[in-house]
Amino acid sequence: MLVATYNAHRCRGPAGPFRPDRIVGVIAEIRPDLIALQEAQRYFRRGTPMLDADAVERDLGLRPLRVTDRPGEQGWRSNLVLVRRDARVLRAPVGLRLGGLEPRGAVLAELDLGWGPFRLIATHLSLGAGRRRLQAEALLEAVEMGAGRRMPTLLLGDLNEWRPRASALGVLAAAFGEPPRAPTFPSFRPMFSLDRIMGHPRGLVPGVEAHDTPLARRASDHLPLKARLDTAVLAAGNARRGGERDDTGLPGAADPGQRRSGGLPG
Repeated sequence: MLVATYNAHRCRGPAGPFRPDRIVGVIAEIRPDLIALQEAQRYFRRGTPMLDADAVERDLGLRPLRVTDRPGEQGWRSNLVLVRRDARVLRAPVGLRLGGLEPRGAVLAELDLGWGPFRLIATHLSLGAGRRRLQAEALLEAVEMGAGRRMPTLLLGDLNEWRPRASALGVLAAAFGEPPRAPTFPSFRPMFSLDRIMGHPRGLVPGVEAHDTPLARRASDHLPLKARLDTAVLAAGNARRGGERDDTGLPGAADPGQRRSGGLPG
C-alpha cells in the first residue's frame, strides 16, 4: 500500500503563479493509494476548491474524504486527504482542531484500502515548538481513544519538526517510536525533514522516500514524502485486535454518520 504526504503550498511553487495542475501532475507521478495534502484549502475563500475533485477522480482514481458538508469545502483546516475511489470508509472522517496562530487541524478516519482496517490521522502542525508539543499531545490522545493502540494507525503530514525526539516528535515517540525520515524542504534544495509518515505498530512504515522530480521541485516549496506500508504488519496488528471494534473510536465520532470536530481551542 503506497501512501504519501504533500504540503501543496496552496498550489504555488517556491515562486510563481497559482498552478493546481502541477500538484495534480505530481500526484499522478506518485500514483498513491492514499495521499494527505496540507495547505490545500483557501483561507478566505473556503467555498472555492483548490483542486477539481471530479477531474482528480476521473484521471487519478482518487476521491477526497469529506469532513464537512459545506459546499465546495474539500478538506479541514487546509488538510485534504485523497483515497482510492474503492476505499472502504469504516468510520466517517472527523476534524480535530489543533489551534495556533494559523488555524491548524487534523483529519481522522478509519479506512480499509484492501489490506485491513486502520486509523488515519492526517495533520499539519504549527511553527512554534510549544504549540507543536500541545498539538502532538492532542493527536496522541486521539490515538488512545476507543480501540486505542489496538488499532493499526497511520499518522502523516507536515509536522514542521526536523529534530529527532524534539517537541512534537518526542511526544509522538510514545506510540510511534522514531519515524524514518527524508529531507523534503525546501524543494529546490531539500535539507529539512519537516514531513513525516509514521505508523503503529512499529514496523508498519519501514522506510520513507522523498519524491524528487523536476515537476515536484517546481510545484511546491515541499517535496512529497512517500512510503510503502508493510501490509503484513498491518494484518498482524488487526489479528491482535481479534476483530474487535469499539464504537467510541475517535473523538466526536460516536455516530459514524455524523461529522463533528473537537480538539484544542482555536
